[in-house]
Amino acid sequence: MRVLVTGGAGFIGRHLVARLVRDSSRSVIVLDNLYRGRLADLRDSWERIAFVEGDVRDRSTLAGVMQGCDLVYHLAAQSNVLGASQDLEYSFSSNVTGTFNVLQAARKEGIRRLVFTSSREVYGDPQRLPVSESDPLNPKNAYGASKVSGEIYCRLFSAPDFETVVLRLANVYGPGDRDRVIPIFIDNALRGLPLTLYGGQQILDFVWIDAVVDSLVTVGFGDLIKDPLNIGSNKGTLLRDLARRVLKDTGSDSPIALAESREVEVARFVADTAQARQLFKVDIPEDPLFGLVDVVRHAREHQRG
Repeated sequence: MRVLVTGGAGFIGRHLVARLVRDSSRSVIVLDNLYRGRLADLRDSWERIAFVEGDVRDRSTLAGVMQGCDLVYHLAAQSNVLGASQDLEYSFSSNVTGTFNVLQAARKEGIRRLVFTSSREVYGDPQRLPVSESDPLNPKNAYGASKVSGEIYCRLFSAPDFETVVLRLANVYGPGDRDRVIPIFIDNALRGLPLTLYGGQQILDFVWIDAVVDSLVTVGFGDLIKDPLNIGSNKGTLLRDLARRVLKDTGSDSPIALAESREVEVARFVADTAQARQLFKVDIPEDPLFGLVDVVRHAREHQRG
């Protein structure tokens, strides 16, 4: 079994790669342009992978890395909401054109299955909570729009001899992430800086990285799941409560600050995960933030390092 992971040096990618290489029967190729990903994060898997520094916008690179592959995990993207809005050209070329290129190359090379990581951002500001897969897609930012486009192209490319699977991920957290709310809160708390709430009433669905990796492996190697699937905790966490939890777990006396809400951000989301629970076992702990202490520990070690 030969597996390609695009964006494999990123946060979710490197955790997925670490899981894949545990099985000695799998040959794993990682493609990453290192725009956000870091080679250092692959050090534990380095001896077991083939790494190619390249971009999903480069068709010749894609043709080369896909030769002989059976399965593709397409994670490469501009995956930051604010970053995508600030650099529309890069987010479009990477997330939309890049996804089209990956699908086209995969079908041409005879890949059996492609798994595409979409996002809860495709729903925009939901009409109700929790949000089910049948709820309307109404993205409010460039990142969400690019993921809707990717989903549509997956559906258009899908065929009996080329299967596509779409997972809509909630707010994934775990050790090694950066530039998103949990790592930002933790870093600020450790530095004695304010933890800023933009709007103050945000409620989001946080899901532990291992649950996401479990889901990715299941849909990659298990029976075909034809329709998009939510992957989350099915529980909402107020960001105000998250900030208090971070302060408690870090022992910080940083203040919690309020600021104006940011227009591009979705303020309310909880995933309805009934379909995922029905199709395969998804371990959803009672406390979705159970892993926060491990993330804090990792952040402390990284600061010392």
